[in-house]
Order: sequence, then structure tokens, then C-alpha cells
Amino acid sequence: MFTGIVEELGTVVELDRGEESARLTVRGDVVTSDAVRGSSIAVSGVCLTVVEHRDGAFTADVMLETLNRTALGDLEPGSRVNLERPLAADGRFGGHVVQGHVDGTGRVTGRVPGDRWEVVRFTVPRALSRYVVEKGSIAVDGVSLTVAAVEDTPDGTVVSVSLIPETLTRTTLGLRAVGERVNLEVDVLAKYVERMLDARDGGDA
Repeated sequence: MFTGIVEELGTVVELDRGEESARLTVRGDVVTSDAVRGSSIAVSGVCLTVVEHRDGAFTADVMLETLNRTALGDLEPGSRVNLERPLAADGRFGGHVVQGHVDGTGRVTGRVPGDRWEVVRFTVPRALSRYVVEKGSIAVDGVSLTVAAVEDTPDGTVVSVSLIPETLTRTTLGLRAVGERVNLEVDVLAKYVERMLDARDGGDA
């Protein structure tokens, strides 16, 4: 389990694509400091398993399904990614429950700078919009954020988040340009509540 508190910005070293999978190598000195083969590391919100690591970099296998359903397929050497290790049992829970299981992707539609923050707007697929509420939690590229506003438009749902300087500096959200894709993971608690209510009412989940 992760909490959406990014530990460091990593850099993609290599993305070696095959027909049905890819092998991704990322440099991240902090997250590899205690890594072993089999460790989990969230890469921009996607939980991956370390298969090799040395000299401050780690390698993970990425299935075609993951490449197709997340923004990892957009990566190339030099791309920056958010990195987080799983929460330790005695760790401080600073964000919200993040599984590293991306539900879908959205696209950045606008950025509005303020005096000490920036409002970033992005689309959310209609199938996920029911799980996103104002003042609720959402993980964007693996970053735990509070939803500032939700707007239903003719083209779909648009969500706004307010980013403080720390988030802009220490995560990829400070770098994302309008039109770029981002990974989205909605609050898993909302999905469980929906499932339980649906079962109570006798409907299909």
C-alpha cells in the first residue's frame, strides 16, 4: 500500500519495448537505497516489481495491459516520474490509501498560476467520475491530492486541484503540459462503499 506522498523524482533510463511487454529502467537513489529483488515501487502511480537494481537504478517488467491502460506507455528516456516505496508498518500515513492500481488516465486541460500555488485541471473518464467528489481524495500520477472542484461539461468531467509550491517542485505535476496524459486512481474506499450498497440493494456490482 502507498499513500501518495512522493519520495523523489526519478528519471527514465530506458524503456525496452517488446511485442507484449516492456522492460522499464528508472534512476532513483532514494527508492533503491533499500530495494531488493521483488520490492514494490510506485512509478507515477503504477505499482511495479523490481527485477534488477544497481547503481541507484532499478528495472521492472511492464505488461502490455499496463502500457495500454496507463500513461507509462508515453514514457521515453529522460522522462521524469514520481517514485514512492510502500508504506512501512510503522510509517506515518500522510496521504490517503493508494494501491498503485491505476483506474484510468486523464489529460491536463489547463493550468492557472496563483501567487503561491497553481490550479491544474484535468479530465476524468465518465466511468470514474462518480467516485470523484469535491474535497475528496484522488491520486494523480501517484500524488495524493484533494479535489478542489468537479465540473461536468459536454466533453466529460473536469477536475481541478490546487498545487502548493512543494508539490509543483517535487513531483511531475509541476511539469505536466496541457494535453499530456496523467494516471488516475480514485479513492478505493468509494468503490468498496458502492459495492456494499449495491449488494445490500440486491443489484449487480
